[in-house]
Amino acid sequence: MSARELVSVPASTSEGDADDSPAALFDGPGRKFLHVGCGPARKPSVGPGLQPEDWREIRLDIDPAVRPDIVASILDMSIVPDASVDAVYSSHNIEHLYPHEVPIALAEFLRVLKPTGFLLLTCPDLQSICRLVVEDKLDLPAYVSPAGPIAPHDVLYGHRPQLAAGNLFMAHRTGFTLKTMIDTMRAAGFRSMAGQQREDTFALWVMATKSPTPEEELGNLAKEHFPS
Repeated sequence: MSARELVSVPASTSEGDADDSPAALFDGPGRKFLHVGCGPARKPSVGPGLQPEDWREIRLDIDPAVRPDIVASILDMSIVPDASVDAVYSSHNIEHLYPHEVPIALAEFLRVLKPTGFLLLTCPDLQSICRLVVEDKLDLPAYVSPAGPIAPHDVLYGHRPQLAAGNLFMAHRTGFTLKTMIDTMRAAGFRSMAGQQREDTFALWVMATKSPTPEEELGNLAKEHFPS
């Protein structure tokens, strides 16, 4: 089933129970963040700034097996109301899209954010991982993750053990440097961006706000949410 064929539905519903409606997930007080492409991860496996108890996590994924709150593709999150969340957290899923699909996903992220909201996104850093490729270390472990050793080959094309097991959602179809990621977010309509390269995990972290944000405020926000 392709991303576009998947119907967006809440992961569990009870007929006649209004509290199980998708809109109910976004009701109530407190800050809410949409954890897109969440896989099996949930708090506390999110950015450090989203750990406090007053941040409520709403999990969205294309795979019903990971039991998200909402089953949907990040290319069509129409089930999520406009301007309904304070943050979108995207960890290592943008690289699973084709290049022409990236602006569609970013437009969806922008749509669901409140005017004061932000996107916190992490993905592979092709610039740092390609240094190892140049050194002819394509298949040598670059670092060790909870899923096991990760080689540059896995970063470029997708984690081979999971692909071999039939999880083709894990294939990588595009990639970014810090510059191209920020340029792509700017083109999608985000107004202020801050980024960081993490060479220990060959990852990019980018903070992007829906509304123009003063440089000092943006820097403090990035410090709060980027890994230390």
